[in-house]
Amino acid sequence: MYEKLIPDMIVENIYQIDLDFLKEKGITSLVLDIDNTLVPQKSKFPDKQTIEWLEKMKEEGFKICLISNNTKRRVNEFKEKVGVPGIAWAIKPRKGAFKKALKILDAKPNETALIGDQIFTDIFGGKRAGLYTILVKPLSKEELGWTKLMRRAERHVLKRIEEYEN
Repeated sequence: MYEKLIPDMIVENIYQIDLDFLKEKGITSLVLDIDNTLVPQKSKFPDKQTIEWLEKMKEEGFKICLISNNTKRRVNEFKEKVGVPGIAWAIKPRKGAFKKALKILDAKPNETALIGDQIFTDIFGGKRAGLYTILVKPLSKEELGWTKLMRRAERHVLKRIEEYEN
C-alpha cells in the first residue's frame, strides 16, 4: 500500500510541470485538484496566471477536469471561471470521482495525470484509479483542521521518499 502514497512526480507548483515529458508519457488528460493546488485555500477564484496556465494546457491539447472534495457551489463557481468540467464532493481518495472524471474526459487511466497537493487524498486516490500522479506543494498554510493533521503524516511520507531517493 505504501507505494500508492508515492507520487510519480513532485514539483513546487503547477508551473514547473514539464508538459513535453507528460506528452512523451502519453498523457493527454489532466485531473486537477482546486484548493491549494490551483489556488490558495481561501481564494474564491483563480488569478490571471492560473487562468493563463489552464488556457495553455488546453492549447497544448490536454483535456482537463477539476476534482474536489469541496462543495458543489465552490466547484461550479470555479469551473465556470475557467471553462472546464468539474466534480464536487469527490470523496477522494475513493475511486468513484476519478472514474467519473475519466468518463467526462473520455480518457484511459494510463493517459491521464492527477495533479494535487495532498498525498492521502489526491495522490492515493489517483494511484488507486491507475493515474500518473503529480504532487505540488500546497499554495497556502491556511487549511482545515483535518488537513493540518494529515499534513503531519504527509511530512513523514515525504521524508521516507526523500530517504529512498538518496
